[in-house]
Amino acid sequence: MKSTLSWFSLFLSLTLLMAGCAGGGSESLSSGGDSAGGHSDVSSGFSSGPASQAGTKSEAPESPPEDAVSPGGDILSLEPGLSAVRFDGDYGFDVFLAQGGAASDGEVARYLAENLLENAGLDFVGRFFGCSTIAAISPSGDALFGRNFDWNACQAMVMEAHPTNGYASLSTVNMDFIAQGAGDKLDAALKLDTVRTLAALYAPLDGMNEAGLAVSVNMIQDSAVIRQDTGKPDLTTTTAVRLLLDKAASVGEALELLRQYDLHASMGMTIHFALADRTGRSAAVEYVDQEMTVIETPVLTNFYLAPGEKYGVGTRQSQERFAILTGLLAERETLSEADVRDALSRVSKGNFGEFESTEWSMVLNLAAKTARYYHRENYENSYLFKL
Repeated sequence: MKSTLSWFSLFLSLTLLMAGCAGGGSESLSSGGDSAGGHSDVSSGFSSGPASQAGTKSEAPESPPEDAVSPGGDILSLEPGLSAVRFDGDYGFDVFLAQGGAASDGEVARYLAENLLENAGLDFVGRFFGCSTIAAISPSGDALFGRNFDWNACQAMVMEAHPTNGYASLSTVNMDFIAQGAGDKLDAALKLDTVRTLAALYAPLDGMNEAGLAVSVNMIQDSAVIRQDTGKPDLTTTTAVRLLLDKAASVGEALELLRQYDLHASMGMTIHFALADRTGRSAAVEYVDQEMTVIETPVLTNFYLAPGEKYGVGTRQSQERFAILTGLLAERETLSEADVRDALSRVSKGNFGEFESTEWSMVLNLAAKTARYYHRENYENSYLFKL
């Protein structure tokens, strides 16, 4: 497997070095090639293939709104704690799936280190987090999806990915979940921008693809461990998100894909997935006694929804957030994007007097393929992205 991608690694390294080392110098993660107010359209310095995908695009892409963020191949700082980057080309995910996937975060890290970035010394770490999601229909009929990621202060990065073989997508990564250990003395830009960008591609926590599918990971505070072992290929939580963003166009397709793999929860966390698509369908996927269960629901927080003895297991506060969001949907047939933003604000962590914050909120329009991000509960300022 290592020899299969060695040419990719070599090409990647050489291209970066010739392109000025992807940002140059010793800039930190929160720095980047452009200022926060810019709309850079710098092409990726390490593209290894066309940005379009066969069978997924029949028309020329629409021009993004003038105020949309246009990340390039260098990590772009939007504000302290929030950045964005774009990757075009092959990041080895099909090979990752073909060799059986991974049953642990360590195996994902080893795959990256051995096949894409030799001796990079990657590791994935993390603790518990809480989240809220809501799916709704806008007055004009567009499917919307809102998501809060609750955590203590972290480095968040928006990843725009254009794979050679798959749907283009936007996803969000908590870069604190990725630790970079000592490795070969590579150029500083290669070590920071490229290693972190490639690692981030394998560590999404939520996102949307150009086909109109949204996915989010929400934690459940439970001692149970998701560790399926039926002989199928393996996926971790974050690589499952990457699979769905790359390959699924609908909730139905996402469910069929998940059934083809054994899930092993990343970082030892018990989780469930929130799914939504542009048709308006929304569902949760939970794993109870190592069995995958699907619940049709527009709202998901941090407790089990599956009927049975697990129902309701989770945090008390998450049940309060769930009640707020479901109550809102019961009152309103439709929600605008501003309404979804306001709903996320109502259930953000600042309302509950806890040490965590809502590190990012996003409002996705699955028909328009736009994502509007709000950082650290500042709902007066946003960053717009468009696929």
